Amino acid sequence: MPGLKENTSGHEIDLPGAKVGEVCVRFAPEPSGYLHIGHAKAALLNKYFAERYKGRLIVRFDDTNPSKESNEFVENVLKDIETLGVKYDVVTYTSDYFPKLMEMAESLIKQGKAYIDDTPKEQMRSERMDGVESKRRNSTVEENLSLWKEMVNGTRRGTQCCVRGKLDMQDPNKSLRDPVYYRCNPDPHHRVGSKYKVYPTYDFACPFVDALEGVTHALRSSEYHDRNAQYYRILQDMGLRRVEIYEFSRLNMVYTVLSKRKLLWFVQNKMVEDWTDARFPTVQGIVRRGLKIEALIQFILEQGASKNLNLMEWDKLWTINKKIVDPICGRHTAVLKEKCVLLTLANGPEEPFVRILPRHKKYEGAGKKATTFANRIWLEYADASVISVGEEVTLMDWGNAIIREIKTDNGTITQLVGELHLEGWKKTRTSLTISTLALAEKL
Repeated sequence: MPGLKENTSGHEIDLPGAKVGEVCVRFAPEPSGYLHIGHAKAALLNKYFAERYKGRLIVRFDDTNPSKESNEFVENVLKDIETLGVKYDVVTYTSDYFPKLMEMAESLIKQGKAYIDDTPKEQMRSERMDGVESKRRNSTVEENLSLWKEMVNGTRRGTQCCVRGKLDMQDPNKSLRDPVYYRCNPDPHHRVGSKYKVYPTYDFACPFVDALEGVTHALRSSEYHDRNAQYYRILQDMGLRRVEIYEFSRLNMVYTVLSKRKLLWFVQNKMVEDWTDARFPTVQGIVRRGLKIEALIQFILEQGASKNLNLMEWDKLWTINKKIVDPICGRHTAVLKEKCVLLTLANGPEEPFVRILPRHKKYEGAGKKATTFANRIWLEYADASVISVGEEVTLMDWGNAIIREIKTDNGTITQLVGELHLEGWKKTRTSLTISTLALAEKL
């Protein structure tokens, strides 16, 4: 994999405290959609650091929200990871740790580091913004454990509650104002069915599983910056080892929706074919549109792991793609059949003849093509409609011709008459170069 640059000065970047052979990173997508170009950046950065430090790469599905997730998404995320050329050591699931996560939640309740809250959602959001403590914040351990049992059993009373960390409601960083650790959800899980009625939040599960799986460096996009302090505080309250966070800038593309929730809306409302629609920014969508994975990798690596926010143009990606595709793509001369116009060349060859020409003028590896030349040739109506009598035009792979007559029928062009002026290109720079097919080639 090419060297990853931090900036235009060309210096490779380092992970803080990283040692060769001891690094473990993880790519942790939520299986609630297909991977898009933004996820590709995260996956490739993790791949880069795992390879650079001869470490391990874990692919972990953060499957903590059964309402949004499915096996279809898991299968296609793995397919996309393979398409990106990301080699990993193991695939894990946050759901593998549900029993231990529940034990940790109960342990924190017993230690007074978490409590059960039944404050309505909107009121809770308002209180967190204003730094107002919940009326349940100082409930006894016994009261909290009783309500925790109601949550675990999915009772009506339990579904009114959530588990919140007892951190600091006055902290200027609002992510530390008693975040939610656990919620009830009656929906069946795509892997474990209806075994559980409570599910951990990403903020609670992520640091726990990172620590247990031996992750040394957690790569997170800078949009999570304000929640880094929360991540470290939760690890501390759990009594687990520290995991270093390394931030990188999120990849944003101009005029492009990258929210999986919004992309799902397009799919569900049949505004697109599916997640692989060529108009979608998903990995499968842009590959279907003609993007080479090598171009995507080069595009992302050129940005490096900079923490500066950037809004990227699609044109840059497609320019890279063109350089890769141009030497190898097939080339064929064609004319639209509908309303095509015949051009008769008065001084053209009496008999059609064939020349063997290169398919690509710059890349010999593209091979050769047989091109037929004749005194009657087809051209597209769109080209014929912009030609004037007396105008000199260039016939692709042949030379110049002067148009002497334009025949019409009720305003529609039916035929052109002209004469070859093959040496004209040496003196006259024409404004129109036309693709043509000899009449000998049937349409």
